[in-house]
Amino acid sequence: MVNFHPGIRGNPFINYTPDDEITRAYNQKQVEDLKDEVRREQLAAAGKPSQQLNFIDAIQRLGVAYHFEEEIEEALRHIYVFNKFKDKNGSFRESLIGDVQGMLGLYEAAHLRVQEEDILDEALAFTTTHLKSLVKHLDHPLAVQVTQALHRPIRKGLERLEARPYISIYQDEASHSKALLKLAKLDFNLLQSLYKKELSHITRWWKDLDFSSRLPFVRDRVVETYLWIVVACFESQYSYARRIQTKLLVLITVIDDIYDAYGTLEELELFTEAIERNELPEYMKPCYRAVLDAYKEIEEKENEERSYCVHYAKEAMKNSVRAYFNEAKWLHGEYVPTVEEYMGVALVSCDVPMFTIISFVGMGFIATKEAFDWVLNGPKIVRACSTIIRLMDDMASHKFEQERGHIASSVECYMKQYSVSNQHAYHELNKQVEKAWKDINQEFLRPTAIPMPLLTRVLNFARTG
Repeated sequence: MVNFHPGIRGNPFINYTPDDEITRAYNQKQVEDLKDEVRREQLAAAGKPSQQLNFIDAIQRLGVAYHFEEEIEEALRHIYVFNKFKDKNGSFRESLIGDVQGMLGLYEAAHLRVQEEDILDEALAFTTTHLKSLVKHLDHPLAVQVTQALHRPIRKGLERLEARPYISIYQDEASHSKALLKLAKLDFNLLQSLYKKELSHITRWWKDLDFSSRLPFVRDRVVETYLWIVVACFESQYSYARRIQTKLLVLITVIDDIYDAYGTLEELELFTEAIERNELPEYMKPCYRAVLDAYKEIEEKENEERSYCVHYAKEAMKNSVRAYFNEAKWLHGEYVPTVEEYMGVALVSCDVPMFTIISFVGMGFIATKEAFDWVLNGPKIVRACSTIIRLMDDMASHKFEQERGHIASSVECYMKQYSVSNQHAYHELNKQVEKAWKDINQEFLRPTAIPMPLLTRVLNFARTG
């Protein structure tokens, strides 16, 4: 049996007391007033592409772009970025080297590249090389901004994680917008208060399940799980979505531990079949009942017009559990699959398809029946996100997983199949990750298959990889 390291204790959040209604109403009025002021400043920058791009960049980095989605989209329609950076011979202008802000903007834009888009591949190579050579000569706060961008560009960054450090950078910029900075700080603090309230509810739920005594072998990861959901689905209007997603992800983690670290193959076969009928070993029943209770909560929340949500959530979990069972059979049989065979199962067991479905449950009427069908049909963006999550996780954890006794990861499968070193395997798998990012960007080109807010959920899951 595996001994997992202790998780973050959730008890401090149980008794959290949120602000009173009057304080919340006052703060919300401030937010609306500041949003109007920021809109006016953005309009004033119209006709000045460089200034407007810098303002939009700040809005995104400060984590408040979700308040201005329509305004940003409209502004970007009228700005064509890339060719203005090239000379008449088609090469990037050497004058860019002296324009660090311009080069940084081009670097960020280049991460929107898709397959066979040579101009952006060239732009990324050009700007990465020069920014790395220039960063040690830059002053604060530009040096910090470039360093952070080289570590994690906006496209691959999570807004909630990027916002707090960028607030400190932005307030040191001489030309910063006072209204935008104030909005960013207030919005950040209001969301933090909301997250504490949600975490109080979730940690009480987890404590009442009493899995620490009923299933002592599983990981206590309720706080970490909630934080993972927050960074992927952070907007204030998705409070219910975060709560139900966290509960189901915590339970999936418990189920994963049963398959990975405790259950016998015969018991796991029973658990897999219990998706259809309830004949389980006694220790498995609390987890299975908790899953059913979570589905019941969804049924009670959704009205008749969206009753289909529960069906899709159940189907998604069935698919994940079947994938867990396939991996358990490989583990018990000491079988190392081919890379192709491994990925066929791992792209489901990484749970991206399931959590895309579950994230749609809390999105309201924008998530139609057709959107759920779209996910189950395995679209390119979901496959790409699954690839990123699975391969990045495998490369980060395969040594620990092999020490504790786990199925072969993509790293081991690649090394065995092609008789190469682990470093060579890393190199090739990282190339697949970059290809997957291009596929994600391709799916964001208009017209999109489903509404943009739904695609953004998948993008945010990829960003956690």
